[in-house]
Amino acid sequence: MLLIPAIDLKGGKCVRLRQGRMEDDTVFSDDPVAVAGRWVEAGAKRLHLVDLDGAFAGKPVNAGVIREIAAAFPDLPIQVGGGIRDEETIEAYLAAGVQFVIIGTKAVNAPHFVGDVCTSFPGHIIVGLDAKDGKVAIDGWSKLSHHDVIDMAQHFERDGVEAIIYTDISRDGMMQGVNVEATLRLAQAISIPVIASGGVTNLDDLRALKAVQGEGIMGAILGRALYEGTIDLAEANALVGDV
Repeated sequence: MLLIPAIDLKGGKCVRLRQGRMEDDTVFSDDPVAVAGRWVEAGAKRLHLVDLDGAFAGKPVNAGVIREIAAAFPDLPIQVGGGIRDEETIEAYLAAGVQFVIIGTKAVNAPHFVGDVCTSFPGHIIVGLDAKDGKVAIDGWSKLSHHDVIDMAQHFERDGVEAIIYTDISRDGMMQGVNVEATLRLAQAISIPVIASGGVTNLDDLRALKAVQGEGIMGAILGRALYEGTIDLAEANALVGDV
């Protein structure tokens, strides 16, 4: 199972939010490139970068930092989300060395966009579905839509996306454990891989995910648990086995 450290960017710094609230942030580092290096050294096989300012602005804000990280680790697969709302942004990120771009709000608000970019950039598109009580949240989690998360995931599977990142926003950044049941329900409803996100707190969470990995859960994104030391990345990789 692939363990993917998250680097959330706000104002050029590495931060973590609680339940997606921009005002409830913890700054972990002023040097995101150094943080990326720390996770690479600990055995990361992929990084998850989020432009938090971009998610709220609707356009890239921390793209310069993301380009720096991609340039510093050219052989490392990187997935980027936050404020990706047009083909030009996708093209710029891929040109900078990013391997996967994550479409979030735009995927919900304009579902045809996903089909278009899967055609234009095959193999590079991931959709991020952030949900609470089975409904998809948009605009940096500030709004809850009426869309059902499984229905939307099945739609995007037909469009040809590479994977779905599923985040339970009620758990994200709260250190309360991952929602294995909801993640498993989604994975069983589609045939493309699901990446779990939100609430991964300790090795027990990873054991629970690994137990159902065969149902289509390819990996997990690790955030606050890494930064606060409740999960050691090298130890966690040894537990779940390298992909």
